[in-house]
Amino acid sequence: MIFVEMETVKLSEIVLKWFPDLLPFFRQNELNSMIVLRDGLGILEEEDALEIIQYSICEHQDHAHLH
Repeated sequence: MIFVEMETVKLSEIVLKWFPDLLPFFRQNELNSMIVLRDGLGILEEEDALEIIQYSICEHQDHAHLH
């Protein structure tokens, strides 16, 4: 059996760790988005962080068009 340590973090934690210069470009509700990381924040790599950020931006844009 393989044990996978899941960790839930706010998007703001990911942005602050890898791309702090981008912080002003996010709305607070985007930064408060909860992200579940399969192996935790400790081993998340920069390219994966960027992919999560890009996906989150797309998700929030889709919802913005619905309102």
